[in-house]
Amino acid sequence: MDERIASPDPEPGSASGGPGDRKSGGTARHQHKFGNRRSYGAIDLGTNNCRLLVARPAADGFTVIDAFSRIVRLGEGLSKSGRLSDAAIDRAVAALAVCGKKLRRRHVSLSRSVATEACRRAANGRHFVRRVQEETGIALDIISPEEEARLAVLGCHILLEPGDGPALIFDIGGGSTELVLIDPGTEGDRVGEPKILSWYSAPWGVVSLAEKEFNDLTTLEDRLETYQRMRRRVAASFADFASTLPTIGYQPRLLGTSGTVTTLASVHLGLPSYDRSKIDGLVLPSDALRAVSTDLAHKSVPERAEVPCIGAERADLVVSGCAILEAILDIWPAERIGIADRGIREGILRSMMAQDRR
Repeated sequence: MDERIASPDPEPGSASGGPGDRKSGGTARHQHKFGNRRSYGAIDLGTNNCRLLVARPAADGFTVIDAFSRIVRLGEGLSKSGRLSDAAIDRAVAALAVCGKKLRRRHVSLSRSVATEACRRAANGRHFVRRVQEETGIALDIISPEEEARLAVLGCHILLEPGDGPALIFDIGGGSTELVLIDPGTEGDRVGEPKILSWYSAPWGVVSLAEKEFNDLTTLEDRLETYQRMRRRVAASFADFASTLPTIGYQPRLLGTSGTVTTLASVHLGLPSYDRSKIDGLVLPSDALRAVSTDLAHKSVPERAEVPCIGAERADLVVSGCAILEAILDIWPAERIGIADRGIREGILRSMMAQDRR
């Protein structure tokens, strides 16, 4: 199943009922239908970002009719305090309120909203979920790392290159990184439904790792030492999983879904601003992304902020993502990396549409 992007339809008036009505396990159902086709919504609230997709089924997959993304840094300070801060909660609730309005305006028939590592770790995660329900009508489902990995694979595996043997899919998040070894289920030159062989959730994402290894980054020596510490820390967390990976007697395939890989791909291409049509489905040499990572590790935070497609919002976090990516390449030395600007939201949509068809 693939996806197509359509221009958003003119927005109708608000539907009766909120996106949390008749909830069950984070899923919200509504009686409205858009013509003869249901519309579906998927929200992914991560440690760093809040993302929404609204889509309708199409013959070859689904058509996206609305989308939203905002950096909210929900997990900011979590590694030190063990709690979601009031400011982070306010940012996330404001973003989710926008999502709720879009779900109502699009008369979404079925939706699922999930929260990941930040809410799993936070002592006040459940309190935050209750506040979101009360203020936005959205019923957040705090999913397990295994479910997070499953949804990410379901959402992006179609972009995996054809080839032999198991493949590795990774998702570098804000608070964790999911590594999933799959049997792609290839059928000739086409990729079938994947089978998950093993998976691992490392406790390091771009936010948690940056906060753990934060240092005075004013000098080049400090920046490079911090970068190497990041790589060593991530490598240590990967060690047990790496020991279970098969001995590679074939060309390993690798597919990444996250803001890290899409950002690094954009920098490699020299894009003046992010363009999903040029990134989603792109395949790049691994050495090219290692080179971009090394270059960014040398730069100061203000220098990174001047790089198109990074900017001030990502400047302090992008290098921790680079360190995680290089640690992944160290344990799975693929010559090429597939880039996916899709993942959990698309996995949610595919699951709901498949369930409805059944």
